[in-house]
Amino acid sequence: MLDEIADTLPTELYRELNGGIVLDCGSRLHPCAVNNDLYILGVYIRDNLGKRIVLYYGSFIKVFKDKSKEEYYKHLEKTLKHEVLHHNEFLAGCKDLVFYDDKRIEEYLRSRGYS
Repeated sequence: MLDEIADTLPTELYRELNGGIVLDCGSRLHPCAVNNDLYILGVYIRDNLGKRIVLYYGSFIKVFKDKSKEEYYKHLEKTLKHEVLHHNEFLAGCKDLVFYDDKRIEEYLRSRGYS
């Protein structure tokens, strides 16, 4: 499914993504998770190995285990596009999506009684 989704996006969006798209079989809890209820589905990584997108198969299974194949596909597509946007914003020197993600974490923590 991931390959199929990735192939639908314009190749220009992958410029300088020299580490490609990786599907990690593990799951990853967010460090701010309360009661182990917030999983990281994907990340955009820039390090000495280059730039890459990692999606966590195990996180998808934990979060969407009761969803249909179509819903699972939709969430996988949304996550990949989100991480591709992080990559392209980085190339453009923009951090809007980083700020958006930070705001979502703040909302998550507030909804669980943390400020």
